[in-house]
Amino acid sequence: MMKNVGALIFLITVLSGCSQSVTHQKQTLTFSSAHISEVINRMTDIMVHDVTNPPLAARFFSYATLAGYEVISQNDSAYKSMSGVLNNYPTLYRPDSIIGYSIELSALLAMMETAKKMQPSGAYVDSFQVIFLDSCRRQGLAEDVIANSTKYAKAISKAILAYAKADKYNRISNYARYTPQSVPGSWYPTPPGFFAPVEPYFNTVRPFTLDTCIQFKPAPPVAFSTNKNSPFFRMLNFNYTESIHLSKEQKEIAAFWDCNPFALQDNGHLMSGQKKMSPGAHWLMITGIACKESKADFAKSMKVHTMVSVALMDGFICCWDEKFRSNRIRPETAIRQYIDPTYKPLLQTPPFPEYLSGHSTISAASAVILSHYFGNDFHYEDTSEKAYGLPGRKFKSFQEAAIEAGISRFYGGIHFMDAVDNGRKQGLAVGEWVLNRVENKLAATVALNKK
Repeated sequence: MMKNVGALIFLITVLSGCSQSVTHQKQTLTFSSAHISEVINRMTDIMVHDVTNPPLAARFFSYATLAGYEVISQNDSAYKSMSGVLNNYPTLYRPDSIIGYSIELSALLAMMETAKKMQPSGAYVDSFQVIFLDSCRRQGLAEDVIANSTKYAKAISKAILAYAKADKYNRISNYARYTPQSVPGSWYPTPPGFFAPVEPYFNTVRPFTLDTCIQFKPAPPVAFSTNKNSPFFRMLNFNYTESIHLSKEQKEIAAFWDCNPFALQDNGHLMSGQKKMSPGAHWLMITGIACKESKADFAKSMKVHTMVSVALMDGFICCWDEKFRSNRIRPETAIRQYIDPTYKPLLQTPPFPEYLSGHSTISAASAVILSHYFGNDFHYEDTSEKAYGLPGRKFKSFQEAAIEAGISRFYGGIHFMDAVDNGRKQGLAVGEWVLNRVENKLAATVALNKK
């Protein structure tokens, strides 16, 4: 069920704390990073409702945040457009006919307009937007400012949606249905859901910064073997032994970073879904926490959310390319077949091949981005899982959190260690690439404009 009441309470609380100023004899509101977080949270609620898979969730977040950032870049000379920076990103122009808008409100509405067109249950964004704008009205924001901001947001969103449509994701449904291979050592659907593989063709989607999906191709996984003296079987035994002797803290770490939208609870006569957010949503919530704790202004917060989203998308493209190339068996399947037929991992195995660890890849990439903007020693408490009944965890840096996110998959019994280690290497490479590609090109644009 959607959290409409919670969203309304949040909005009233946040908006009541907004400062008001008079410009051209009209009252305006000053928005903060908390408003960006609330749009992200609303999108996340819908993704949980729709059981949106992790790569697709990153796609939704990236285009929504790009819409918001585009508004900022058109109105603040300190921030440049992604035109000429991201692959095939178009040159977008501020509509001259639209005046008297709020920049920050327009950015938030551009995110909402994009999300409600892209997400299957986008109508929920529409109802959230109504609540949001009603709150703005109660705080004294003029009706014409709201109307002009909405008009501006729709114009930007329309252009971003056209950009999104050209990324080839819509072609995936035309591809042949992926069939699991009946080859020893290859991935096969796991209980209790036995779901079909998720996004086997995600590597065909246009990346934002990568030259190609194999740009950061990792070392091959440890070769499958049933020989008990082989490296693979030793690794398999290590997984089995360690996962059945976990400490209390290791179990807590595994649960905290689970983020499996496909989890099912078997209650004997009834199997029910356990609603959880995606890994990308978790890192965007961390982004919101960092923006709030550092008192980042709205424009910077919008940029950081966009950068993390872009890194998530490109990270998933690289990782998923490897997953369906190596197509490696999950620990659960191999342990049941070769060691213990009664084995059940702590976490439920997600429905896609094992190598690489997606959590390791996108967590490392996100940590690179966040460390650049907030420092390598940023202390914070991650409270993003409290809504799902889990206590917060404190970290001394984003990379410390990323490392924990990766090892959590080993503790949970759903990944081998080479998938965790090499996933982290890939994520660090992707994060650095995204950061350098975007920042260097943006800097070059600034230098060119000064000439």
